[in-house]
Amino acid sequence: MDTSSLFRLDGRVALVTGGSRGIGKMIAAGFIAQGAKVYISSRKAPACFETAAELGPNCIPLPQDVSTVAGCEALAAQLAAHETRLDILVNNAGAAWGAAFEEFPESGWDKVMNLNVKSPFFLTQALHGLLQASGSHARPAKVINITSIDGIRLNPQETYSYHASKSALIYLTRRMAARLVEDGINVTSIAPGAFASEMNRVARDHGDAIAKFIPSRRIGVDEDMAGAAIYLASRAGDYVVGETITVDGGVAHASTGAGFAD
Repeated sequence: MDTSSLFRLDGRVALVTGGSRGIGKMIAAGFIAQGAKVYISSRKAPACFETAAELGPNCIPLPQDVSTVAGCEALAAQLAAHETRLDILVNNAGAAWGAAFEEFPESGWDKVMNLNVKSPFFLTQALHGLLQASGSHARPAKVINITSIDGIRLNPQETYSYHASKSALIYLTRRMAARLVEDGINVTSIAPGAFASEMNRVARDHGDAIAKFIPSRRIGVDEDMAGAAIYLASRAGDYVVGETITVDGGVAHASTGAGFAD
């Protein structure tokens, strides 16, 4: 048994949505470090090009808004113009919305559910041919959905559509996995906890305070997220199907709730 290259991604082609910042950028950088060619997509073209320039020649920007089915299909067509196969798809683009129950708007429901649940499904559907061209039972292609521990347990914030969307995506991951494994495509998800990002501004701006309520006593760093994604994307994770891996310092599964961080 040779484990020296278990986590390498040499020669693999990946697409990371929402890849210009935050968790998507962490994953893209990790994949590139392991030898992959990574396409990143984001709604804001300047940020997409800026991040690609920062991450180097193996990072290629494909700006696109994937909040609609038409946008998903357009991104798939863009990628198909460059590649005949796709080894790894990371459905990371997402949105959140917080408002009091009495005031929570339909727009905040629809925006979040569309981007967080509908888009991962329809982008994977649009890229099915390229994923199938790569995948086999001996060496599966990978789809990694970025969910959240908020899909597993409640947080104190009134983020109704976000909670619902991430729970839905965790279960959708299992349903998609059951179908796509037939085609040599493994579907899994990563449920992050507190990582500093534009979406999680509380962790970004008040990391030390948040860390007091995390069993590991710190928020997540780039290597934590990259490591989990590399594991699932690489040969090391080839026998993992339909699973959601929490990367949260123990909040979801190793916390008793109040009082553990006095």
